[in-house]
Amino acid sequence: MIKANGEAKYLPLYEALASEVRWKIMKLIADKEMNVKDIAVALELSPSIVTMHIRKLERAGLIESRRVRLNGGTHKLCTLKLQTVEVELPLAKKEEKFKEQTISVGHYTAFEIYPTCGLGTLEKEIGVWDDPRYFMDPERVNAAILWFGRGYVEYKTPNYLLPDQTADFLEISMELASEAPGLRDHWPSDIRFIFNGVSLGTWTSPADFGRAARGRYTPKWWHRNVNQYGLLKTIRVDALGTFIDGEWMSDVTVGDIKLEEPFWTLRFTVDEQAVHIGGLTLYGAGFGNHDQDIVIRVHLS
Repeated sequence: MIKANGEAKYLPLYEALASEVRWKIMKLIADKEMNVKDIAVALELSPSIVTMHIRKLERAGLIESRRVRLNGGTHKLCTLKLQTVEVELPLAKKEEKFKEQTISVGHYTAFEIYPTCGLGTLEKEIGVWDDPRYFMDPERVNAAILWFGRGYVEYKTPNYLLPDQTADFLEISMELASEAPGLRDHWPSDIRFIFNGVSLGTWTSPADFGRAARGRYTPKWWHRNVNQYGLLKTIRVDALGTFIDGEWMSDVTVGDIKLEEPFWTLRFTVDEQAVHIGGLTLYGAGFGNHDQDIVIRVHLS
């Protein structure tokens, strides 16, 4: 994601976005790589015109390209590099309406996990796979991905709300998926979310993703036959109940989750009694398809 503002360095980005043709190109290459010739055919334009638009998109950081040898020739393959561009317009300063915390994947404070399992930083694996002892390795705090077959990991964070601040609703977002031996397009897993000891509900992850493509941000050194990316899920707890991506998950309301506690805990669990025990993979910044860690945001009244 790019967060842009009025600085001059973002002018190529704004110029790149100000074209219907370039939007059409980004739509074509959002899900797959395409070469310039195929893009030109799809848009009924000349390759030279398409090349000009591709260069502007590259300069803006919106797409990336690579050259490969195919059928005796060299082809330039293009793919969309970003999914989100956030533009910050000049605004008058207003009273803060939310509190946000980001928790790195490796900063868990409690766990009980069972293989298959493991952790990795942006540069290397931590210890030996399928050995839960390495979840206590000192280097775990640098982990940007972790996975386990069943059990839980729990995170603890301070409550920074002031005494006179009242929470309207809570949002938790993270990228996650199932955990299968290797990769499985169909590998359901019932993942339960617990906040301050209160069960928010269960979401069934459909798969351990990655057979079709590598994760957009997954490091180049990472193994191709294991966890590549997950789904970005957002849980919202408000006065009406708990929802995941807008779909009802439970009747737990913001008044039930003990936001007055001095510390908050967030637990991700795959229960031994679950219908689908398909494990859990958590992706942090630098892994998967969404360049973010676990985010907790409290919106204030």
